Amino acid sequence: MKPFLRLIPILAAALAVGCSGPAKHVLSDFTTEVYTPAHASGFDIRGTEDGASTLITIRKPWQGAATAEQYLLLLRDGDKAPANFEGQAVKTPVHRVVCMSSSHVAMFDAIGQVRRIAGVSGIDYISNTYVQEHRLCGEVRDVGYDTNLNFELLAAMRPDIMLLYGVTGENTVITGKLRELGIPYIYIGDYVEESPLGKAEWLVIAAELCDLREAGADTLRRIARDYEALRAQPAPTGKRPKVMLNTPYRDTWFMPSSHSYMIRLIEDAGGEYVYTKNDSNASVAVDLEEAYLLANAADVWINVGPCNTLAELTAQNPKFAEIPVVRNRRVYNNNARQTPTGGSDFWESAVVRPDVVLRDLRTVLSGGSEPTYYYKRLE
Repeated sequence: MKPFLRLIPILAAALAVGCSGPAKHVLSDFTTEVYTPAHASGFDIRGTEDGASTLITIRKPWQGAATAEQYLLLLRDGDKAPANFEGQAVKTPVHRVVCMSSSHVAMFDAIGQVRRIAGVSGIDYISNTYVQEHRLCGEVRDVGYDTNLNFELLAAMRPDIMLLYGVTGENTVITGKLRELGIPYIYIGDYVEESPLGKAEWLVIAAELCDLREAGADTLRRIARDYEALRAQPAPTGKRPKVMLNTPYRDTWFMPSSHSYMIRLIEDAGGEYVYTKNDSNASVAVDLEEAYLLANAADVWINVGPCNTLAELTAQNPKFAEIPVVRNRRVYNNNARQTPTGGSDFWESAVVRPDVVLRDLRTVLSGGSEPTYYYKRLE
């Protein structure tokens, strides 16, 4: 009986919204461009000529989503969602948000609104200081992950919205249950973006949810300004060092596309990707022998999985010890900022701070001794 009693406030709130009067606008009214991304390709924000409500369209909610548009209607000034609207709707500003990806946490932190986060997925792997400090008093809860979401906890929390993370498509088990509970949701596809600034631009969605659109746009402009200033500088060493990435996974070495986010960062930092065969939109598997030859041709080796020392790296494969970049100690990893359980801030705050990542990479490629933030040299 207790779970049912917890649902009563939610159902009452849903009925209150449903009885608030007719919708002021229909979906076709949302044609005015309110925010058109300068770098991102996966979303836009539109409004009407005579209202404050806005419609967020997510065009790339997950990888491979060619025709999977999602809509989130942000209601203001007492507006109600149109009767024929099949997307999600939420009143703004939101006050209690659940983030299913660590990058979502970083978006709210970037605009100074991290206190609105009430729940996360995998709290032990979140680097954010506010989240870690406020988990102790129960102000930020771990809601579980994937199909192991704690729906009873979510029903009790009554978040204003959940930001979801999709890999290959919508998890209809989760979204169906959220609809039952009356919890609005939207899939955030920042990880699909190939542009570093495009990933960061998704923070504007967090700002829109908080009624802080212009503040979000200003934050993005400052990040873009610093990024472009660094990118315009000549290569740190006068030539472009060849860069190797990653380590084997179950005897297979995956090499990213030359159009990917990480390769864009390497090139903008003045480096050259050592693997030129993959111009697709996904990573490809390379056999160990070919990958070993690529590593031998590299001037720098980065992003070497969970490794913290050269000994850990060479323990994976003794042949690594003979690679020139290993002998010359030109191996760097992006896990300088880790939680005690191994969570990496690179996959959290770095998503909205590509300017800081770019500065790190320029230092790495030059072999300089300047301090870095996300990267460390393996010893």
